[in-house]
Amino acid sequence: MADLELISPAFDDGERIPAEHGYSAANTNPPLEIANVPSDTESLLLIVDDPDAEDPAGKVWDHWVVWDIPSDLTEIPEGWDPTDAGATEGQNDYGETGWGGPNPPDREHTYRFLLYALDAELDLSPSAGKDDAYDAAGGHVVAKAELTGTYPA
Repeated sequence: MADLELISPAFDDGERIPAEHGYSAANTNPPLEIANVPSDTESLLLIVDDPDAEDPAGKVWDHWVVWDIPSDLTEIPEGWDPTDAGATEGQNDYGETGWGGPNPPDREHTYRFLLYALDAELDLSPSAGKDDAYDAAGGHVVAKAELTGTYPA
């Protein structure tokens, strides 16, 4: 079986995320496509973060945390509302629920789109964040995929 896959029709892995997805622009998530989900997957967890923010912000900046994504979902459209699919969005580091687009303060940053196939649902409160999701997902990760994109300062 092929490995879990996460791609975007808006940008190739390691390439520039289109400007409209930035926090100061339209602030909509880019479209994503999911493939090769293992058969024992109960739900998906998606985390988008910015490890390059560690220097200016003092931490890896969390842009989007979504859990309990149905395992049969193959497309996440631009501007997606996860509740339409029964998924839950958590808190990002802007202090908001949902997508908080790239907004690097100092230079171009690389953003990670991390997708986890889980053998359980997380059933967390929308007030939960990335650390809560990782704690709940511990021991339940079946597969992982990563997509990266850059965004200019």
